[in-house]
Amino acid sequence: MLKRTDFGTQVNVRGWVRTHRSSKVVDFIALNDGSTINNVQVVVDPANFDENLLKQITTGACVSATGELVESQGAGQTVEIQCKELVLYGVCGNDYPMQKKGQTFEYMRQHAHMRLRTNTFGAVMRIRHNMAIAIHKYFHDKGFFYFHSPIITASDCEGAGEMFQVTTQNLYDLKKDEDGKLSYADDFFGKSTSLTVSGQLEGELGATALGAIYTFGPTFRAENSNTPRHLAEFWMIEPEVAFIDLDDLMDLEEDFIKYCVQWALDNCSDDLEFLNKMVDKTLLERLHGIVKGAFQRLTYTEGIQILEQAVAAGHKFEFPVQWGMDLASEHERYLVEHHFKKPVIMTDYPKDIKAFYMKQNEDGKTVQGTDVLFPQIGEIIGGSVREESYEKLTRRIEELELPMKDMWWYLDTRKYGTCPHGGFGLGFERLILFVTGMQNIRDVIPFPRTPKNAEF
Repeated sequence: MLKRTDFGTQVNVRGWVRTHRSSKVVDFIALNDGSTINNVQVVVDPANFDENLLKQITTGACVSATGELVESQGAGQTVEIQCKELVLYGVCGNDYPMQKKGQTFEYMRQHAHMRLRTNTFGAVMRIRHNMAIAIHKYFHDKGFFYFHSPIITASDCEGAGEMFQVTTQNLYDLKKDEDGKLSYADDFFGKSTSLTVSGQLEGELGATALGAIYTFGPTFRAENSNTPRHLAEFWMIEPEVAFIDLDDLMDLEEDFIKYCVQWALDNCSDDLEFLNKMVDKTLLERLHGIVKGAFQRLTYTEGIQILEQAVAAGHKFEFPVQWGMDLASEHERYLVEHHFKKPVIMTDYPKDIKAFYMKQNEDGKTVQGTDVLFPQIGEIIGGSVREESYEKLTRRIEELELPMKDMWWYLDTRKYGTCPHGGFGLGFERLILFVTGMQNIRDVIPFPRTPKNAEF
C-alpha cells in the first residue's frame, strides 16, 4: 500500500490505531496492520462522520478505513488515504497497557501478549521471521536436508542433566522399584524421558546417511539461569556434515552467519533503521562490519595468553584467567570487543571442559571444538569435529562415567561405516539478539520461558 502510486484508486486498509490526532477541521489516524514498521495515514473530515464514532477511535482500537489513495502533502509518508468510510471493529479503553510511550522493556514483558503490537516488537518479530527464512534458504541452496530430530528423548546430549522430564505418571503417587528408585515401567514410554536439549546426536545419524543435514526446532534447558542471555525454551539451528574437517567447519560457520546478517540488511532495512534509531545507535554499523571483514581465528591457548597479558597490563576480570578454565562472557567479549575488535572463532579447547563427542587432538589434552564469539553476545555458535573413532569415543564415555545405556544407537554410527563429520549449534534467539540490537534475550521471542515464568 505504502509503495503504490496509482493515485485516485479506492483502497481499503485494516489495522490498529497507533495515534489519532483530531481537530474541528481534520482528523489524522495513523494505522498499522503489522506488515511494516511504517503507518498509513488516514485523513478524515470530521464533518462527514459521527462524532461518537471518532471519539472511540483511540490508540489500540481496530478499524477498517476505505477511501481514495492520494499523494501525501505531509512529511514522513508518500501516500495517504482520504477516508470515505470507517468501520470500528474493536474499541480500546484507557486501560490498554501499550498506549503510553517510553515504557520499559521490563514493563512490556509483563504484558507479552500485548507488546507484540508495539513498533519495537513488531520490528523484532518481522526480523525473526526473515532470519528463519534466511536459514532455510541458505541450507537448501547449499544442498543440506532439513532433518526433524525428536523433541522427546531418552538421551542427554550435553551430559548436563538439566532437562525437563516428560511423564504421564501421577506425581502424587510415584511408583518406586525394590531399590527405592523411581520406576518407569508403567510410564508412557516405559523409561525416563525428557524434552531435548539438542538435536545433534540424532542429526549425526542423518548426516551419516544423507551427507549434510540441519535441524531447526525448539530445545529446552532446565537451568535456573536468570540472565539476559538464557531461556528455558529456545530454538536451535544445528547443521551436521559428513566428511568435514575443522577448517571447513569454521568456513561454514562464518559464511552462514554473514549470509544471515546480509539477508537482514537486504530484507529488513526499515525495521533495522527503526531499531538503530530507537534501541541501539551502533546497530547498523556493527552489522555492516560483520559482513565486511574476516573473522579472527585463534586457538584457546592463544586466547588465554592474550587474556593473561591483559591481566598483567592491569585489566580487571571478575573471574581469574588460567589455562583449563571455561571462558566467561567477560573474557569472550574482551577478545572480541577490545583486543581484536571483530568476531572470533576459537578452537582447540581443553577436553575436560567440552562435551564427550568432540574429536580429540593428538596432544591428548585438547579437542577440535570451535566457538564463534560475537560482540555484545559472547558465544553465538558452539561446534566441533566429532570423534569418529569407536574406540576413542567409548573410552571417553567410560572416563566421564556417562549413562550411555540408552545410546547404543549413537555408537552404531562409529561401529558401522564410521566417517569424519562435524557440525555446530546456533541459538536462534542469540542470533536475533545480535541482529536487532536488543539487550535481553526475553525480548526476541514472543513468549519467553524462564525460571518462575510460563505466562501466556
